[in-house]
Formats: sequence, C-alpha cells, structure tokens
Amino acid sequence: MLMREDGPALLPVYATFPLRAASGHGSWLVDETGVEWLDAYGGHAVATVGHSHPDVVAAIAEQSARLLFYSTAVPHAGRERLAEVLARHAPGALGKVFFCNSGAEANENLLGLARRKTGRTTVVTMRGGWHGRTAATLACTDGAKYEAGALRAGVPLSRKVPFNDLAALEAAMDESVAAVLLEPVQGFSGARTATVEFLEGARALCDRFGARLLFDEVQCGVGRLGTFTAAESFGVIPDALSMAKGLASGLPMGAVLAQPSLVDDLAIGDLGSTFGGGPVVCAAALANISVIDREELLENVRRVGAQLRAGTEAMPHVRRVHGRGFLLGLELDLPAAEVQRALWALHILTGTSTDPQTLRLLPPLSLSSDEAALLLDGLRTVLSA
Repeated sequence: MLMREDGPALLPVYATFPLRAASGHGSWLVDETGVEWLDAYGGHAVATVGHSHPDVVAAIAEQSARLLFYSTAVPHAGRERLAEVLARHAPGALGKVFFCNSGAEANENLLGLARRKTGRTTVVTMRGGWHGRTAATLACTDGAKYEAGALRAGVPLSRKVPFNDLAALEAAMDESVAAVLLEPVQGFSGARTATVEFLEGARALCDRFGARLLFDEVQCGVGRLGTFTAAESFGVIPDALSMAKGLASGLPMGAVLAQPSLVDDLAIGDLGSTFGGGPVVCAAALANISVIDREELLENVRRVGAQLRAGTEAMPHVRRVHGRGFLLGLELDLPAAEVQRALWALHILTGTSTDPQTLRLLPPLSLSSDEAALLLDGLRTVLSA
C-alpha cells in the first residue's frame, strides 16, 4: 500500500494553546509532561461541571456498555427523560425540545421553525453576533469573512443592527421579518451583554410585527450566567432558544427549547437528526444537569463570578468588565493576546475574542473560590508587570 509522506494529516486551521492535553480534572487541564494548567477557558465554555467529572464519566460508561447508539428511528428512555428535565429547568412555556448535534445545527432549526411558522424569510440579527458556521448561521453571523461563506452558498444575509440599539432594531422590523435572533450575552465578541430594556423591547417588537424572538444560548446558557438559561437571568422569555456547548459536558449535543405555539403544527418528518439525542450523549447530559443541581453550581457561579468581577475591575489596564457569571470579558487598554500569552507562562488558560483588546474568562461552573483567587493572582501579576 502506498503511504503519503507530505506532512501532518490534520488541516492547519486552528490557532492552538501551547500545550498538548493528556487529561483533566475539575478546573485543571494536564499536559503530556504532567504539568497542570488552570483552565479559565473550559474548552470554548464546554467543561460545564469540570473536566471528566466522575458522575458524567460513570454515566457514559454505563450507557455505553448497555447501548452505544441507535438512531432516532427507535425511542429510548434517556432522550425522553432529558427532554423532561430540560423542560422543567426552562422558564415560561419553553417546554418542547428537539435534539441535534451542535450549536450551529440548533440555530439552523431555530431559524427554520420561525420561517416555517411565519411564512417569512427575513431575519434580523446583531452586530457582533456569532451563530455558527453552517450556511444560514453564517448569514446571521457578523463579519465580512463569515458573510462571504453564506453568500457563496447563495443564502441571503440577515439584517444586522447595532447591539442594544432599540431604535435601530425597530427601524429594521417590518411584516417580512420572520425572527430576531440574538445572544443575550455575545460570547465571541467579548461577553457584550444585552440590557434588559433592549431584550424587553425586542420581545415587544416581535409581538407587534408577528415575528419570533429567538435566543442563541449556545455559549451563555446551561448555567454560565448563574441561571440555567440566560433568559432567566434577564427575565425575558423568547419563543425558542438554542443550547449546545455546555449541555453534555464535552460530548457534542445541541438542543432547541421552544414554546408550544411555535411547533404546534409540526408533523413527522418536519425535523430530523440521525444522532440527535443518542443514548450516550443523553446520559452525559442528564448526569451533567444532575451535578449542576446537586452541587449547587448555579449559586457557585453567582458567588465566585462576583469575586472574579470585583477582583478584575480593580486591576490595572482593565477598562471595563463585560458579561455575567462565568462568561466575563475583560476590556483592556492593551492587546488581549499579549496578556493571554503572558498567562501561559503561569500555566493559566484564558480566551481572546473578536475584539483584540478583550480577554475572555469561561471557566467550569465548578471553579472554586480558591481557584478564582489563583486566577486573579495570575492576572494581577501579568497586568502589573
């Protein structure tokens, strides 16, 4: 057999951290040399209850031994239980659940449901928003290089308005708008946070024009703001929301939570996903949510998140702290990438954003007060240097 010898097989499309991961526990990532790194990034906000939580690992192992997978052609109790658990944790009437594979797919389904229900095609989204890399979600994501990908696929771009500008949103609304899609906290843009007034206004405008209000909670949901959904944190209920990153504690899973009025006319075959809500990912998600509840991690996020905010607001070079809970963006007066690299020398992982001067903190919801103090000490050392 002929073998290729032209270099690594993986496409070089990712900017990576300066370590090779071998294992993890709680808020710590361990590299191949055995060095432990304090993980204030959580793998894109995915390590919800910490790395390899024993309850999640046990649930995955137990379910894998019984049934690794079968498609959505066969019902199973885990999928049904998880849907019921999500419905109980969701605010308002967001009690109808559809499972898929990722945040982008969940957002695609949000858009499809709104367009189907209204018979309209136009979508209004926010400047600074990020919704995925599929054709329709690229069309809703802000940024020329992402929009170019949607245009190559022939998908009409959304109408983009400035975040938190209610007058601009009202000007963009008319009877052709199917939905307003937004992140209550814009994660990739540096944890820019919607005001309650803006979200309440968006709700009222959607009601006035017969459009649907959709929340992208792929990064800001599943407890990251100190409430299970971001909608609860702001007291505004959308017609549907998406979840993904933190839902199954590291296994790929997306979900749509919708009000019955959005999905009451769906028939068999109107939605579909081969891997949506498979046995193992449902077991992981059920264990993940059980840990959040039992270990009172929402209260931990609120308490330790306040510690992180107070500590970072008092640091040199920090102009402003954006976000809530464990989705924080430190707006700096110097390049965030320089701070990130300096923290690597202290074995601390953080994230950057589309704003070159904003450093993101997205630790596991289980980050302790002592671990937060270590993170703050590291940040203080670097920013004071």
